[in-house]
Amino acid sequence: MQNLLNHDAVASRRTFLRSSGLGLGSLALASLLKDDSSAASTYTGVPGIPHFAAKAKRVIFLCMAGGPSHLETFDYKPELAKMDGRAMPESFTAGQPIAQLQGKELKCLGPMTQFRPYGKSGQMISDFLPWHGKIADDICILRSMVTEQINHDPAHTFMNTGTALNGRPSMGSWMNYGLGSEASNLPGFVVLTSVGGRNPQPIASRQWSAGFLPSQFQGVEFNSSGEPVHYVRNPPGVSVAQQQELVNTLGQLNAHRNEMVRNPEIDTRIAAYEMAFRMQASVPELMDVSDEPRSTLDRYGAEPGDGSYASNCLLARRLAERGVRFIHLYHRGWDHHGDLVKHMNTCCELTDKPTYALITDLKQRGMLDDTLVVWGGEFGRTPMFQGKGTEGGRDHHIKGFSMWMAGGGIKGGMSYGSTDEMGYNAVENVVHVRDLHATMLHLLGIDPQRFSVPFQGLDMRLTGVEESRVIKEILV
Repeated sequence: MQNLLNHDAVASRRTFLRSSGLGLGSLALASLLKDDSSAASTYTGVPGIPHFAAKAKRVIFLCMAGGPSHLETFDYKPELAKMDGRAMPESFTAGQPIAQLQGKELKCLGPMTQFRPYGKSGQMISDFLPWHGKIADDICILRSMVTEQINHDPAHTFMNTGTALNGRPSMGSWMNYGLGSEASNLPGFVVLTSVGGRNPQPIASRQWSAGFLPSQFQGVEFNSSGEPVHYVRNPPGVSVAQQQELVNTLGQLNAHRNEMVRNPEIDTRIAAYEMAFRMQASVPELMDVSDEPRSTLDRYGAEPGDGSYASNCLLARRLAERGVRFIHLYHRGWDHHGDLVKHMNTCCELTDKPTYALITDLKQRGMLDDTLVVWGGEFGRTPMFQGKGTEGGRDHHIKGFSMWMAGGGIKGGMSYGSTDEMGYNAVENVVHVRDLHATMLHLLGIDPQRFSVPFQGLDMRLTGVEESRVIKEILV
């Protein structure tokens, strides 16, 4: 009878573990619990990593989802302005992949705003981004980016994972796995989203997936309004003491079982429940910005709980202060096929000042030196007109676009690479997405060629098996 009871207890526990799911309040949080009570909670990264002294401790990736136009932000093209309304020279476009303009008459669309030099460096930045002008000497503009996917979802997948294939680890997961986290009560990889602009493209959670890495390293989406994290708070009628007792009991049962089966997944689940419990206190404290001076809120343009990009930038700084390794912000609304000026004004009004505030806030707190900040979308926009009448826009473009990096070992006040006179092809110091990933890893002290995981008979890397390089010219 005793054996039968033990068998029933094990079966019931297994049923509970299966049915409880491994969602945001559980599995993705496992690696972050720094408590000697379980093996899974002491994870501090892959042995031997970092390979060398790091310049950056953490990454904040500011994704302008939808593909911001480099021709209205950071890539000044006076020759394109002269060609406005004229036929796009076929020598640029023949045989080239074009999204919605394929097979249509191609006419040039000159820049829809003015550019001017900013800072001691004299970097050319558009009038859509006046607050960026104030940080011109802090950022390094990459004007020669290229990618391989011309539609939104696969382009995001490529930017995030280095491949268009689904099921591969995101860059945040790779870095969380390689280095571990300095946060004791928060995930090592956090995602925040906001919306504002034209046609906000959906962003699937697989964009921050751990892929074939242990699922404890996946990104955890936080909400900047409403419940910060789904399924972490106690259900109605369950007190903190009752929840603590349940978590402790589950941990003891699982640890007892794992003495026999030695299954690392059980250790992961133990730590998951414990971490979820600790987050019940740490996440509300994180999201409560009442301790922030009014001047700081005004600098960002943030109103607590409004779900805006501005509030997410402030939360990014707070997450960075608490040791989170990778913080990924998505602002959805940059897909400007039409009404470009109208929607650029909207998107830039929502993101320009908060981005400036984040950089200056990190700088004033002495955190910019070891925080790598990256800004950009999944691709750029065509030099060709799309739309009707004066309501012009631009199509997707992968052959040349702009991003920028700041802090964490990056030289500020410089531009790197260039596109041709029409802003179509990257022609000087071309930077592939894989080069961006290699540079990010390098700044975190990781050799991108030596950082791999065996999977399906291959040594998989974030940078893939193709050639990639660290952009050493932009490093301090």
